Amino acid sequence: MQILGIEEITFGATDLAKCRQFFLDWGLALVAEADQELVFECMNGCRVVVAHSDKPGLAKGFEADPTLREVVWGVTSQGELDQLRTQFQALPDFYDADQRIGCTDPNGLALRIQVSQKRSVDVVCAQTNTWGQHNRINQPSPAYERAQPIEVGHVVFFVTDLAATSAFYEKYLGFVVSDRYPDRGHFLRCAPQGGHHNLFLLQLPQPRAGLNHVAFTVRDLHEVFGGGLHMSRCGWDTELGPGKHPISSAIFWYFNNPAGALVEYYTDEDELTADWQAREFTPGPTMFAEWAIKGGIDGHTRRQKDAEAPTGRFMTDKSKN
Repeated sequence: MQILGIEEITFGATDLAKCRQFFLDWGLALVAEADQELVFECMNGCRVVVAHSDKPGLAKGFEADPTLREVVWGVTSQGELDQLRTQFQALPDFYDADQRIGCTDPNGLALRIQVSQKRSVDVVCAQTNTWGQHNRINQPSPAYERAQPIEVGHVVFFVTDLAATSAFYEKYLGFVVSDRYPDRGHFLRCAPQGGHHNLFLLQLPQPRAGLNHVAFTVRDLHEVFGGGLHMSRCGWDTELGPGKHPISSAIFWYFNNPAGALVEYYTDEDELTADWQAREFTPGPTMFAEWAIKGGIDGHTRRQKDAEAPTGRFMTDKSKN
């Protein structure tokens, strides 16, 4: 049995109109709309649901709304789902309906699993020229006016018991620890081979359960920049970025999300195999970001927010005095 990745996430929120505009600007496709629920899709069919906090049947939250209420993970086949059904029957709040099985994880989050419904996508990504290796010849790098996320790549939660929550995902879903902040955080991937992490669990000095952020995979670093600049032009607030994570190597840009906490565009994370040996790091600013811009880049001036707008002169066109 192997978890393939995130199939769907559900937010609980009250300002659905604001959330609707945010995720449209973010680059998702609105595929269904009702009075108490919005359903969006990424390029590969990974779904983002925003439900009104009062919607009947909405999974119980692990913190006050707006926040994430439910995460659905995918498996390859019905046989794998049936295998998990047997394992999950004794777990808290066992769920078996709508072709999904699930439970409540040790952190209080509703967890569901289904046979994957995601589609294969064929996208053209930027090629990079490095010293001695030229992958892009007679072709400029792409530029994007906005982003179109491929999928939800990972979720990050604050947890009340790091050891118990990490052990749960390792035991019941087969997750593998990629790297650690000892006694503070675990980066976990769905399978021995895959991207650096699909789940990051973080225990604060005063532990609490909650959402830190949801991360959306885009095709390349140029799309991180194009998407971030578009969100800036639309008036949405940057929390941090663009920047680069030293642990996963990913390029990122974080925005404040009206549906809860933060959302992230990211790309170029490390690809790991079963040969990878988990490392240990001490938490700190330089471990979170190798470099980053606080407040983002203004989408109109293409300069750091609140910086002087460009004049059109060359940078060296200045008086010698």
